[in-house]
Amino acid sequence: MPVDVLMDREGVPTEQLMTTDLVTVSPETGVGEAVDILLEKDIGSLGVVDDDGSLVGVITSNDFLHVISGGDIDDDATIDAYMTEQVVTIKPDESIQTAAAKMITNGISHLPVEDDEEIVGMLSTTDITAYSVSRA
Repeated sequence: MPVDVLMDREGVPTEQLMTTDLVTVSPETGVGEAVDILLEKDIGSLGVVDDDGSLVGVITSNDFLHVISGGDIDDDATIDAYMTEQVVTIKPDESIQTAAAKMITNGISHLPVEDDEEIVGMLSTTDITAYSVSRA
């Protein structure tokens, strides 16, 4: 049986579609600086890591929309006040079907990929959509 048919049957692993060029920031990163990074890199999310490199949160472009719609933002506000701290993750070998289910269930569009408690990638709804369209 061809590998493509087998993979489609068993599910494409998350690691095949995830972005590995990760952009991370610290919780103390200013809101303005974080927005600038998203715009400069043309990405939709940032992993937030502590001094040890452990994932402690995620902040997305959607989070910033909520911040802006909320009104007053202190000039020296940092992203730790706005990031998602209860981060849902996925393992690289789990299928994109599992990833999509986690995204839908949790109402999120970015899913950090974690292997041995280390963030190794980021999967977005855009990644899954692009793959789905390419297979149509």
